[in-house]
Amino acid sequence: MTQSVRDVMTGHPVTVGVLTSVAEAARVMRDADIGDVLVVDGDRLRGIVTDRDLVVRALAEGKDPSDTTVRSVCSDRPVTVGPDEGVDRAVGLMREHALRRLPVTEEGRVVGIVTLGDLAIEKDPTSALADISSAEATP
Repeated sequence: MTQSVRDVMTGHPVTVGVLTSVAEAARVMRDADIGDVLVVDGDRLRGIVTDRDLVVRALAEGKDPSDTTVRSVCSDRPVTVGPDEGVDRAVGLMREHALRRLPVTEEGRVVGIVTLGDLAIEKDPTSALADISSAEATP
């Protein structure tokens, strides 16, 4: 039987509101030791912003991190997958769109996120990526 996305996703991903400043989003990422946050309006997914987005779309453009909202720098049409879809579907979407992170939504509401590392651990637990992804972070 094909494993579902629900079986490998991280539930309750870190989110920020659309009006959150870039500076605050960076602090949230730092404090949670993650490289992305999902951008929501209420419980609806509106985008995803990565640490790279903060650098390339905000800092490199000379935008003030305290006055710039994540809405203006996030990827605002994220590709998503449903929690009951197969893991192979998630892999296919990530490959097709060159993604490292894939928000999981159900009826437009965020329910999780699946990452390249999550899939590496599941598909090939002996791979180097799986080994790195499952290692505990060092301070």
